[in-house]
Amino acid sequence: MFKYGIEHLTVDKAIAIANGTLHAGITEDVKNNIKKCRQNVETIASSNKAVYGINTGFGPLCDVQISPEQTSKLQENLLITHAVGVGNPIDKQLSKIMMICKVHALCQGFSGVRLELIERIIYFIENDLLPTVPEQGSVGASGDLAPLAHLFLPLLGEGEFWVGNSIKPTKTVLKQHGLKPMTLQAKEGLGLINGTQFILAHTIIGLKKMAYLLDLADVSGTMSLEGFQGSASPFKEALHKIRPFKGNIKVAERIRMFLKDSQNLENHFKCERVQDPYSMRCMPQVHGASRNAYYHLNELAEIEMNAVTDNPIILSETEAVSGGNFHGQPLAMALDYASIAASELGNIADRRCYLLLEGKYGLPRLLTEAGGLNSGFMIPQYTTAALVTENKSLCFPPSADSIPTSLGQEDHVSMGSISGRKFNQILDNIEKILAIELMYAAQALEFRRPNTFSEIIEQNFKMIRQKVAKLEDDRVLKHDIDALITMVKNQVFIVN
Repeated sequence: MFKYGIEHLTVDKAIAIANGTLHAGITEDVKNNIKKCRQNVETIASSNKAVYGINTGFGPLCDVQISPEQTSKLQENLLITHAVGVGNPIDKQLSKIMMICKVHALCQGFSGVRLELIERIIYFIENDLLPTVPEQGSVGASGDLAPLAHLFLPLLGEGEFWVGNSIKPTKTVLKQHGLKPMTLQAKEGLGLINGTQFILAHTIIGLKKMAYLLDLADVSGTMSLEGFQGSASPFKEALHKIRPFKGNIKVAERIRMFLKDSQNLENHFKCERVQDPYSMRCMPQVHGASRNAYYHLNELAEIEMNAVTDNPIILSETEAVSGGNFHGQPLAMALDYASIAASELGNIADRRCYLLLEGKYGLPRLLTEAGGLNSGFMIPQYTTAALVTENKSLCFPPSADSIPTSLGQEDHVSMGSISGRKFNQILDNIEKILAIELMYAAQALEFRRPNTFSEIIEQNFKMIRQKVAKLEDDRVLKHDIDALITMVKNQVFIVN
């Protein structure tokens, strides 16, 4: 069992909890910490001292003190007024991961919400009661206000839930589960909607996807190299030891593994070429740089997953600090960096596709022996080129932009929610580009028979051929491309 508030949360654990393969709960020690922090909030709320968000208004209204009698209404108004998101609902899994990350943060005992509130959110998680959350509207400071407000409206009996693939009113769903709406108390509204869980959920999903695509890019790139009959020399261990970037070393090691025991490899040393184009021989440097960006984002995401990001932070019965832990910039900047890194995987893969079409070194032009009447694989590279350019346009860094909000009180924001969404859009395009490269590479390998390749390459080639036949004469390739995209999305290819 994963222990909220104590155990270290990771990308894999968050996704496992969301998928139901890892149970999560709260220990008695954590419950006691939550209750103690709640008592501190109640002590502060009953005093005459103005403390932001507990007995004052919000944002530019922080100078307006609120009476104890109005505290509950203040917190409920906070959720209602901030639920102004627009656009399509985010994926249900993202909503669930947002709740998981929020529970983990609240359980660390610095947010001051009641245990009953946390237990209600856990009930939602465990029973797949997933609120609908619009994809647009967060500026990433004071955290993801609009998305989190929508996420937790159901606590008040407002908003909507996913029920299967349908959307149902919260009141209907709560009634079916025998649950009544809750009444928020001091600090609880802020504890719920201040935080970076929208950015973080997109980061978690993106990291999981990027980890596989980094591995798959090494596989598809090696298959293209084999089809091109390029040189294995650029992947020698000694070469990369003298420029020891972690990602570069890893990629070179993997490519050597994918080339092991290849009959086709012998021809690499018989050709008259002095060197191959960069998209073949610089895979360790380019794929490796993308890996380095992944490592960095993963490190920061784990810090954020195990941090407290709401405001104010309750440190004792007399001290509530109004700071900026909700600001999304630490993840926003790294997401923008990772977006560029992901985009480059597609950029270099498109170049490898192009090389396979040129008709050099024993390959027929456009990877078809009946060119002229047949266009072969000419046109799918148009698609990869279009996707690469789309990704380039998505690489503008939202974290470099800031539009002041809240009458200037929130005068610098991260726009990290946009960074997170664009990161995943880019990764979705990479899935399509690599699917097309795999199709090209498999066709190129056909022209290197009867040579055989490493076991991993042969296994992946066989999986491709189970869905996509060798192209002899022109046919509708969209069905082949869609089949391979589905395989990439389902992560069925062997990458290790």
